[in-house]
Amino acid sequence: MNLDLAARNARRWPERPALWADGRWLTYGDLARRANRLAARLHALGVQPGDRVAILALNHVAHFDLMLAAPKLGCIYTPFNHRLSLDETRVLFDYVRPKLLFVDTANARLGECYTGKWLPLETYEDWLAKAALEAIPVTAPCTVASTHMLLFTGGSTGTPKGALIPYRQTLANIRATVRGWRLRRSDCAIQATPCFHAALNVYATPLLAIGGRVILMPAFEAGEYLRLMQQHRATRLFMVPTMYRMLAEHGDFAAADFSSVRSAISGGAPCPPSLRALFAARGIAFKQGFGMTEAGVNCFAISEADAALHPLAVGRPLPGLQAVVRQPDGTPCAADEVGELTLSGPQICNGYFEREHEWAGCYRDGWLWTGDLARVDATGLTFITGRRKEMFISGGENVYPAEVEATLAAHPAVIECAVLGVPHATWGEVGLAALALREDSVLDADTLTAWLKSQLAGYKRPRAFLFLPALPKTGAGKFNKPEIRRLYEARPAPAEENPHAAIAAP
Repeated sequence: MNLDLAARNARRWPERPALWADGRWLTYGDLARRANRLAARLHALGVQPGDRVAILALNHVAHFDLMLAAPKLGCIYTPFNHRLSLDETRVLFDYVRPKLLFVDTANARLGECYTGKWLPLETYEDWLAKAALEAIPVTAPCTVASTHMLLFTGGSTGTPKGALIPYRQTLANIRATVRGWRLRRSDCAIQATPCFHAALNVYATPLLAIGGRVILMPAFEAGEYLRLMQQHRATRLFMVPTMYRMLAEHGDFAAADFSSVRSAISGGAPCPPSLRALFAARGIAFKQGFGMTEAGVNCFAISEADAALHPLAVGRPLPGLQAVVRQPDGTPCAADEVGELTLSGPQICNGYFEREHEWAGCYRDGWLWTGDLARVDATGLTFITGRRKEMFISGGENVYPAEVEATLAAHPAVIECAVLGVPHATWGEVGLAALALREDSVLDADTLTAWLKSQLAGYKRPRAFLFLPALPKTGAGKFNKPEIRRLYEARPAPAEENPHAAIAAP
C-alpha cells in the first residue's frame, strides 16, 4: 500500500489546487515537491526512522510539509501545543525528546525550553528551497503499523499523553470520513482549529487524500474566517462552539453568504441550542461531532434528518469502527442505559509513547475503553453523556455533567457552561456550574436555581455557581475542568456558607 500521499496525489492531480497558505494556492504537485525537499533536508540533518520531528507554531504550511514528508524517511510528525506554559512545554519536550524542532517567531520563547537543534520558521522557505529537487530521500521501511504522527491527547483531565498514530489509522480515518460524511472532491474546508491537535485530521487529511481543497488560517479570527469562507466558497465547516459563537457575534455574520456550505460540524463540546438557532436562521444545520485522538478523531456520523430530531446525538459509528456501550464488567448495556463507550477497529492508535501501563489500563482485548459515558437509543443513535471520571455521586445518585450542561446551555443568558462535582458535607458531592453569560444578560445563582427546578431533578441541580467572563479551555478547545476547579477552590468564601451563592471570579 502506498503510504506516500504526496507522491500519489501529485501523479493524479499535479495542477489541482490543494492548500491555500500565505495568500497563494499550492497545487498537489507543489506539495509533493515540498515534501521531497523537506525529506532531503531532514535526511541531511541525520533524521532516522522513528525520530520525532517536532513543530511549535501557529497553523503554518510546515505542519503539512512534515506530515507529508514523514513516510519518505519513517520519521514521526510531532506537533506541540503552543498554548501551554513554559513548564508544561518543558515537560513534554523531556517526555518525547524530539530530534529537532521547528519554531515560529510567535512561539520563540516557548521554543527556548528545547535544548536540542531547532530551526526558525521565518527562514523556512529559503531553507527548504536550497534542497535539490531531484534529491531522492532514503526509503524507510514504513508499513501501515508504522507510526506516522505523535499527537498529544487533549489533557482536559490531566497531563497530555503522546498517542502513537499509525498509518493504519490515518488511512482508516480517510476512508471512513469520506464515506461516512460523504465528502466530495469539490469540497473545501477551512483549517482554523490548531494544527497541533488531532482536529487537523477532521477535514484536512481526508480532503487532501481525495483531491479536495483546504484553506489554512494561521489562527482563527471570525472576520477573516467569514471572508475566506466566501472567497473560496467553503463547503464544510468545522469548529468548536466557542469559535462558532465568535463567528455569530461578528458584525459581518448577518450579511455573510453561506450558500456554499453543505454542513457544519461542532466538536469538542455540545453546541448550545441558542447558538444552533442563530446558524439555523442562516440555513445551516449543525451536526454534533465526536472523536478522540486515540481513535482516528472522527468516530461517528449523523444524517441531517437525525441531527434535526436529536441535536445532541453524535450518530452511528463510521465505517470500519465498532462501538459498544458497556457496564464496568464488560457486559453490553441495554438501550438507553448509560455505560462506558468502547471502540474497536483499524482507527485505534498504537498506544501511548512510553506510557505502556497507561495504555494497558484503557485498551483491553482489542477494545479501547474511552472513558466517555454514552447511551445508545432504540434506533441505534449514540449520545455522549459525559466523562467517566467526571461523573459524580450526589446523595447516592449518579450525576452526569453533560446532561446538566445541556440543560444550562438552553438558558438564553448562558453562552458557555461546564459542570463538575465538588465536595459537600451533607451530600458527598454536589454540582458546581461554571458559567459565562451574554454581555447584555443579568443572571444570579438564585434566579438560575429557580429556573432549574422545572428542568432537573433536585440531586442533579448545581449547588454552587462560578460566573466567569469566559471559561478556561485546553488547546483542543475543550473546557479545562482542572482549571475551573482551581478557580473554584480559590474563591473568597466556602460554598457551604450558602449552597446557592454565586461565586465571583477571583
